[in-house]
Amino acid sequence: MGILDGKTILVTGVTMTSSIAYKVAEIAQQEGARVLVSNFGRALNLTNRVVTRLDPVPTVLDLDVTSEDQLAGLADVLRAEGVERLDGVVHSIAFANPETALGGAFLETPFGDVSASVHISAYSLVSLTMACKPLFGESASVVGMTFDARVSWPAYDWMGVSKAALESASRYLARYLGPEGVRSNIVAAGPVDTIAKKAIPGSHSFNDIWAQRAPLGWDAADATPTAKAVVALLSDWFPATTGELIHVDGGLHSTGA
Repeated sequence: MGILDGKTILVTGVTMTSSIAYKVAEIAQQEGARVLVSNFGRALNLTNRVVTRLDPVPTVLDLDVTSEDQLAGLADVLRAEGVERLDGVVHSIAFANPETALGGAFLETPFGDVSASVHISAYSLVSLTMACKPLFGESASVVGMTFDARVSWPAYDWMGVSKAALESASRYLARYLGPEGVRSNIVAAGPVDTIAKKAIPGSHSFNDIWAQRAPLGWDAADATPTAKAVVALLSDWFPATTGELIHVDGGLHSTGA
């Protein structure tokens, strides 16, 4: 018996086997959930290939979280896939232009690129949640992913700002949807060697920081600890936890120099 037995979960942003979202989908299935995954554009081809490694192979949805039309029709799309109740949503979506918004370009980034990053990386948590809300059960759980945005990081720039907005948006979701039994939490992971991380100029320095300072150590090639935390938050084992930022970073957040 798994901690997600009988639950249906939507996991966004599944790309490669190295992605946190992929590992979440894998563990959620092992814990008894029915999992659906989503992506869009060119990344959708990656998703369709990689999910064949999961058992059972999950339904893949073509979903652009910046499309009002697709979001408006998402509940109907899910119903057409036989989903009568949705118990959890994993928001693993982020984007910032690596040429203008990352890698030290912070002071010169044009607003158009800032706007796109905030829309895709932060606002979409709210818009996706509201698109799924018609199908939420009595104790639905929304979980987002961040790289601790309480502080600044080398090269992270406007993605850091967008993640700070994401963290705040989750708290407001917790405030407004809590009376309906919906929980909203964020997992702050240490650096994981995903496609998204590799797109950040200079991101290799994060691994060096964690190697030196994380009390429990940190394996950037292993998304399992982060995924387990996400799955735990999707389960009924955190029934009174919402608006929280859960660190899964080997303890680095707790240290100074």
